[in-house]
Amino acid sequence: MIELDLHKKLFGADGLIQLQIKITIQTNELVTLYGPSGAGKTSIIRMIAGLMKPDKGSILVDGDTWFDSQQKMHLRTQERPIGLVFQEYSLFPNMTVYENLRFALPKGDTEEMIEELLETIGLKNLRDTKPNLLSGGQKQRVAVARALVRKPSILLLDEPLSSLDTAMRNKLQDDILAFHKRFRLTTILVSHDYHEVKKMSDRVLLVENGRIVAEGKVDDIL
Repeated sequence: MIELDLHKKLFGADGLIQLQIKITIQTNELVTLYGPSGAGKTSIIRMIAGLMKPDKGSILVDGDTWFDSQQKMHLRTQERPIGLVFQEYSLFPNMTVYENLRFALPKGDTEEMIEELLETIGLKNLRDTKPNLLSGGQKQRVAVARALVRKPSILLLDEPLSSLDTAMRNKLQDDILAFHKRFRLTTILVSHDYHEVKKMSDRVLLVENGRIVAEGKVDDIL
């Protein structure tokens, strides 16, 4: 279970936003942050990941403190069991597909997980290929696999499919849902796409101007 109490002053395209949210996300839930650009959705993801520090508040995951402003506690990103996938693929261009996954492998783990993921995402025949020779969909599949090779308990997805065509989006949506169930993940997705949100979400959090203004089932909120 993720318990968030986040306060952060943000400066967006339309000026100052005072982000203030207090929510609980259940274990194995797939929750989508939905709302207009500049509302604070990506900032929430980045604070959970440890890439952005809240001004005050707390982040508790299964009873463990990841951040607490009063206790001056801030767990480093590397110490948080998370997988991150952004819209940008962020693959190492000088490394092959296999090497990109191996780079993310936790120290001491065997490479069996890499072989399994390459098989699952259908890229085993491209294991020795470098990113510049891959299509956008293939690159994003590698990015998802790289996030999963760390065996995270939480998967954070910040509009990872927005630059792909409809057919590839649908395929990767299916893959992510399968990974979410198979690895028993708690997944937080940022998306602007109504059909994607409806297809994937257990619950939707509607974010506007740094606040969660509504939450619930997709059909009730959207």
